[in-house]
Amino acid sequence: MKEYACGDVVPGCGAVIRVDSEDEMIAVCTVHAQHAHGLTEPQMADDLIARIRAAIHTAA
Repeated sequence: MKEYACGDVVPGCGAVIRVDSEDEMIAVCTVHAQHAHGLTEPQMADDLIARIRAAIHTAA
């Protein structure tokens, strides 16, 4: 199980996402960014994806 705390990349966001894979994480984070952070693009920028991937860890 993979875990990502959005606040690690977007200060002040309390969302914590848990999914089975990094690819699924990026998909869920994209939807989260659209709804919670106003992302208007259908995809996140490569540099943001890289920052998210760096912040993903294995859930306990």
